[in-house]
Amino acid sequence: MAIDVVLKLREIRRMRGLSQRDVARLSGVGVKTISSFETGDRIGSLKLAQLERLLAAYGLTAAEFFGRSIEIEIAPWELDENQIRTARVLDELRALPASIQRSLLDKFQLMVERSWRCSPPAARRSRPRLRHGRCGQHHCGSDS
Repeated sequence: MAIDVVLKLREIRRMRGLSQRDVARLSGVGVKTISSFETGDRIGSLKLAQLERLLAAYGLTAAEFFGRSIEIEIAPWELDENQIRTARVLDELRALPASIQRSLLDKFQLMVERSWRCSPPAARRSRPRLRHGRCGQHHCGSDS
């Protein structure tokens, strides 16, 4: 699921219990401008500085705004439980320092590879080919 920027801006404001006038006061972006962004009329002219000011008014970072967790918050019915859990884990992973992210990703990739090796032969035939994280080459396991 990918919710567009127009819907995100409008729904986040509503979820925060703010009027467009409240957001204008907090962000310094004009009420008419906020309205035109939320209707999509001027979303193409949204400047990065304006988006940053709006996100600050909502208490969000750009990573949070463009991450999956905000989409889950806005429209949880669009995702099944596994998608929700995956999105939360990925958002939490992105918040960690890069060195810890790499370590966890290496461990997770190893666990996935081992899981494929333990899966029934029919499942292994439909296995997507993963690229190795460090070299970009296909990762070839003993089950290939």
